[in-house]
Amino acid sequence: MSDARQQKLADLVINYSIGLKPGENILIETFDVPDGLAIELIRHAHQAGGRPYLSVRDVRLTGELLRTATEEQVRTWADYDLERMKKMQAYIGLRGAHNVSELSDVPAEKMGLYNKLYQNPVHLDQRVRFTRWVVMRYPTASMAQMANMSTGRFEQFYYDVCTLDYRKMSRAMDPLKELMDRTDRVHVKGPGTDLRFSMKGIPSVKCDGHINLPDGELYSAPIKDTVEGTLAYNTPSLFQGLTYENIRFTFEKGRIVKAESSNSKRMNEILDTDPGARYLGEFSLGFNPYIVSPMRDTLFDEKIAGSLHVTPGNAYETADNGNRSAIHWDIVLIQTPECGGGEIWFDDKLIRKDGRFVLSELSGLNPENLVG
Repeated sequence: MSDARQQKLADLVINYSIGLKPGENILIETFDVPDGLAIELIRHAHQAGGRPYLSVRDVRLTGELLRTATEEQVRTWADYDLERMKKMQAYIGLRGAHNVSELSDVPAEKMGLYNKLYQNPVHLDQRVRFTRWVVMRYPTASMAQMANMSTGRFEQFYYDVCTLDYRKMSRAMDPLKELMDRTDRVHVKGPGTDLRFSMKGIPSVKCDGHINLPDGELYSAPIKDTVEGTLAYNTPSLFQGLTYENIRFTFEKGRIVKAESSNSKRMNEILDTDPGARYLGEFSLGFNPYIVSPMRDTLFDEKIAGSLHVTPGNAYETADNGNRSAIHWDIVLIQTPECGGGEIWFDDKLIRKDGRFVLSELSGLNPENLVG
């Protein structure tokens, strides 16, 4: 039996997020998910006059392949999928997880090979730049466990988060975008954090349901060599199958010169993937009112109301500081009182304190004004 919540989400994704047009090709790529939502996406794509194509991926099988893959093998794999991606005008990545740590024992050098030779050309260089894309999660039991919820409660949370009124949120984001676009100096303060940088001349981008679901952030990027100070994150981060906690970076002239965490050795191996991995590619503020605590899933955690994320690695061309890397690692700092508080200053003006916007023109992004 068809789920009305899946129908509503599929309609939002195809007709609002993607805006699929008649005659356009769209690749729907699923990772460890049941059929239901993918079926609705295919049906709604056809109803919109599009031409859907399907790729069904299994993360466990991918991990087995990567453990012994050769460079030539990964290059051939990338060449094959790149040609397919070039024929697409739109892309949906629907990602579930039977085991969020499935790739944790893939050697770091093999994951680096995969990022450089597959993820970079197929996704960062082609899909991100030349398709209209949406990446979204699927509410699996393992995700519910990470969120400390029952499966049924998490499913309802998922659909509430993903189908909120993004048009209303988009309008409320306009004043913040205008402010970020004219801001030069940024100062982030908090427990263990004193970070300064410039983002002068780099545009900001609204994430209002057109790229990721759930959504609710506005990002830009620091000028590459201006980042100075320390940044102590307070949320665990799941990356390439491993969880990192108590992450702390020290920056000099834009570069991460010291990186510490619960697994400093593996973290530094990732940051040594290429020269750009030790520079920042994104600075973003999160404000989805339904997401209030971390669950070790980046697509949710980076949207937490009252959060920000500062991202080592590749910059998006839409807010480009010139940094290039096979890595793009969104790591989240929550500044609500329960998480220690904190402040964000733009050009010596306080714009957010303890997770709440304090300027009247930005108050529309505080949680009570986005719900309902």
